[in-house]
Amino acid sequence: MIDYQALLTNLFNMVMEYAPRLMLALALLYFGLKIIGQGMKLINNLLKKNDFDKDLRPFIISLVSVALKILLAISVVDIVGVETTSFVAVLASIGFAVGLALQGSLSNISSGILILIFKPFRTGDMVRAGDYMGRVKEIQIFNTILETLDHRRIVIPNKLLTDEALENISAAGIIRVSAPVGISYSADIDQARRVAREVIAGCPFAVSDKAYQHQVNVLALGASSVDLEVWVWAKADDYWETLFYMEEYLKKAFDKAGIEIPFAQMDVNFKPTSEYRLAVDAVLQQKGGEQEHE
Repeated sequence: MIDYQALLTNLFNMVMEYAPRLMLALALLYFGLKIIGQGMKLINNLLKKNDFDKDLRPFIISLVSVALKILLAISVVDIVGVETTSFVAVLASIGFAVGLALQGSLSNISSGILILIFKPFRTGDMVRAGDYMGRVKEIQIFNTILETLDHRRIVIPNKLLTDEALENISAAGIIRVSAPVGISYSADIDQARRVAREVIAGCPFAVSDKAYQHQVNVLALGASSVDLEVWVWAKADDYWETLFYMEEYLKKAFDKAGIEIPFAQMDVNFKPTSEYRLAVDAVLQQKGGEQEHE
């Protein structure tokens, strides 16, 4: 027969023994997380004031935050009364199992570290990665965040940025903007080149440094047009503004100068067969007979 009195007594004794520890552990956990959060803000502000590398700041803050939270968790478990050595062993086993399951994520971490060390790009650079192009907003432990021209956020795993080709548009500071335009075969190429140079001279984004020469070249003799390539040197930050300006004002300037920009077209030559001629003659004879009858 179960001795409920003894069971309740043992339960009461356990509650009285562990309740203070549990309350203390919960209080430590609550205030510890608060202190860690405030500490991370303080560290971030200190790094900003000392002009610390803005690419390394998120990585260092997240790394310190994770380390402090692990230490806090060990302290909380120790207060409750769990053997710390056993807890650490269990935590290590769990970490090993999770590490095997998250090999891809761990490779993203190592790739993020390589990006921060070798710096193929920095926060604020304009980059092209695969089918995506945008400005680097943040380099995180697992991912790099790009912001496109239309303010879409693209999250790219760091592993893809280290394993595949990457174009850093902002690396040189000055970039060549290519604006292709076609003119008709009857147009004067020299006149078109003069008009294009006038548009370049009026572009507010084109650099005036003699080391960077703007050019207007014949790229190809196309099927229905003479294809020109207008090269304009501009700051990397002004890439899109320069391209949009040149596309618009080249069209306006060429229209004003009477230079035709042809569009794709096809000439169809119809050669009638003998059967077609017989059918046409029959129709004409029928119409002639109807007119005589009237």
